[in-house]
Amino acid sequence: MEFEQIIAELESLSNPEDVEGMARFGIKTKKTYGVRMPELRRIAKEAGKDHELAEKLWKHGYSETRILASIIDDPKLVTEVQMENWVIEFDSWDVCDQCCMNLFRKTPFAYKKVFEWSMREEEFVKRAAFTLIATLAVHDKKADNSKFEEFFPIIKRESGDNRNFVKKAVNWALRQIGKRNLNLNNKSIIIAEELKKESSKSAKWIANDALRELKSENVQRRLQSRN
Repeated sequence: MEFEQIIAELESLSNPEDVEGMARFGIKTKKTYGVRMPELRRIAKEAGKDHELAEKLWKHGYSETRILASIIDDPKLVTEVQMENWVIEFDSWDVCDQCCMNLFRKTPFAYKKVFEWSMREEEFVKRAAFTLIATLAVHDKKADNSKFEEFFPIIKRESGDNRNFVKKAVNWALRQIGKRNLNLNNKSIIIAEELKKESSKSAKWIANDALRELKSENVQRRLQSRN
């Protein structure tokens, strides 16, 4: 599919009711068509991998075109400069999370960007760091435990950030690390117990919510079965 075809398709699928629904979930709707993810994935499949098309879609500036860009782009062709140019333009959690899940985690720079972006003050840049942790914990099956243990100091350091989209991503990162295996589960629980003792409300919320899942019967049974 060509760029013009994709835009025409998005315009034909545009649904004002879905735009209103997105707003209720905290998704910015200033430049949004209101097209659902199954349709976006269908369009991306028809378009195929195309780095140049991805750049055009990103520059168009709509939520859907940027999510499509993250699916269509070739991670082998993504540079650090591109990642920095894209991440600074994140203004909604859906675009942030989709870019990290679909594209950024597959690049050779993913682990490096966790450390760099976690130090940044922009809300969605910082969220991207922890979204990367969460998605790497799920998808990077070959990574050693030590790769994820290196993230614990970052999680502790940023647990005091009370901004909604940051604290939820920090929580997500801790939970996903703790569901990789029993060893990381035990260590994640220790980190969460330490966060419970912190004075900040966000750290306590992150801890209590993570502990609820990491100690749950379902998670423990699943991890035990893998041993």
